[in-house]
Amino acid sequence: MTERKEYATVRERICAQEESFLSVYAKRSADTAGRVREETPCEFRTEFQRDRDRIIYSKAFRRLKNKTQVFFAPEGDHYITRLTHTLDVSQIARSIARMLSLNEDLAEAIALGHDLGHTPFGHVGEKILSKLSEHGFWHNEQSLRVVDVIEKGGRGLNLTAEVRDGILQHKSSGTPMTLEGEAVSYADRIAYINHDIEDAIRAGILKEKDLPQRAVSILGDQTKVRINTAIADIYRSSKGQPHVRLSDEVMSAINELRDFMFERVYALTNIAIQERAERMLTQMFAYFMKNVDKLPKPYLKLLDNYDRERVVCDYLSGMTDRYAVSVFEDLFIPSNFSMGGIT
Repeated sequence: MTERKEYATVRERICAQEESFLSVYAKRSADTAGRVREETPCEFRTEFQRDRDRIIYSKAFRRLKNKTQVFFAPEGDHYITRLTHTLDVSQIARSIARMLSLNEDLAEAIALGHDLGHTPFGHVGEKILSKLSEHGFWHNEQSLRVVDVIEKGGRGLNLTAEVRDGILQHKSSGTPMTLEGEAVSYADRIAYINHDIEDAIRAGILKEKDLPQRAVSILGDQTKVRINTAIADIYRSSKGQPHVRLSDEVMSAINELRDFMFERVYALTNIAIQERAERMLTQMFAYFMKNVDKLPKPYLKLLDNYDRERVVCDYLSGMTDRYAVSVFEDLFIPSNFSMGGIT
């Protein structure tokens, strides 16, 4: 009878279990490069599990429920928001990690944190802030800044190097240091293309028959089928390999859907909200640059270490869609003004 080994902590037992089932290419929890500020290990959780929990309980994560994915302030309850998108990415990334025997906890933590720095009004907001700021603005870099600097009153979440890297490198142009980070990058693309198609159909902008038929013939004619096709293709293309990849055929079909969505949905939707979003963000940016003392106290504290423009972008990018509209109205619309005229 095999003697059962006793471990001093639950964390040590989990790390030992990882050795028995993780791929040689997976990132072991015990092998993390660590945190900027050293901390006493948790008795019950691995370092990546702690990161996941810190992200879930962060203020930036909770705000994702009121941030636009594609459609600004949609009326229906079933449109995708940044929060539901993030949960979709997490689920797909975990599925990929499980199939390839990668570290699910690391993949989940990266996925949950990858969009924390997204602006109000979706990618339109990101483009506007990038134009307004001389530093430029990219949501992946801002997501890292959120977990490094902004959360916890300026202390940040002190996440592990692997989670921080995965958040920064999750864009298609990125080069994550771990296969778990690669899994999240693909999960992000798979999720947003397919669920944006659902939203466009729900909004009456598209019909399923409008989609490019070559892409549909490869990926499938339903959202769940397309997602399953992509995940299965990643498994076949990546099993036992030091990478996470899609086959050329499936990647080409996904890119075809992406190009179609930019032409038929994203560009048209952006036009509809571009003017309003640009007017609001531009005027608020100018106001807070001139009246920096009007920033909320947590952001005033950041001015001790960062320049005014950086901190104003921190504040604006952290707003939800509704809060941005509310602040704009408070600053620039007379209190006795209503949609019907002056009351």
